[in-house]
Amino acid sequence: MSEPRYPADPSADTAGTTHFGFQKVAEDDKVRKVAEVFHSVAARYDVMNDLMSGGLHRMWKAFTIGRANVRPGMKVLDIAGGTGDLALSFAKRVGPTGEVWLTDINDSMLRVGRDRLLDKGVLLPTAVCDAEKLPFPSGYFDRVTVAFGLRNMTHKDRALAEMKRVLRPGGKLLVLEFSRVAKPLQPAYDWYSFNILPWLGKTVAKDEASYRYLAESIRMHPDQKTLAGMLEQAGLSRVQYFNLSAGLVALHEGVSL
Repeated sequence: MSEPRYPADPSADTAGTTHFGFQKVAEDDKVRKVAEVFHSVAARYDVMNDLMSGGLHRMWKAFTIGRANVRPGMKVLDIAGGTGDLALSFAKRVGPTGEVWLTDINDSMLRVGRDRLLDKGVLLPTAVCDAEKLPFPSGYFDRVTVAFGLRNMTHKDRALAEMKRVLRPGGKLLVLEFSRVAKPLQPAYDWYSFNILPWLGKTVAKDEASYRYLAESIRMHPDQKTLAGMLEQAGLSRVQYFNLSAGLVALHEGVSL
């Protein structure tokens, strides 16, 4: 079993390299490896989320949707939108005068999300795009959201800067991501992460390696305070975060002024 690590600044990498879980890899290799993970897990993504979190991921997303306070006529960008949970809720709220984009860098995930929305009678604009190079004009969106996707991005600072760029003045960025759980719970959480998650991946998704990467990628993601600082460095104001489930997950917010 890999030994869990909690680096003070997990985003600090030498030039041309980055982390893929606990491995040090070339940046181009990380892009390819992350793509392979999500091509592999796309078909069973929702089932595995329910199993891994005991259904809690639905409550975390509901809290994010509430904090987004999306209203009729707004323009919303959902980055790394996966199977479309947030985009579907936002589409209901913006109404016929609004606009919701579902995007993901992984075309397998995006197809699952698009098909799921179509099955519910919802047709949204979708795009395969890199969060570090968003193909949208500056100041276009009222809300930008990313749920459980930031930790997989190679240059998180660039991605956050792009998210800020496409927000209009007064617009809000919401980042929902696994974070640093409360210290008393760390031993139990580590045991679950490095034993149960890979077993679930092997048993249900037939892919143990991808779910071991999941556990490792969470440990390498910036903690709550570090990520809040990164939002501020990207130019966002009124930055705050909310710990959910004892810090297992955190929702970070920032406003573009």
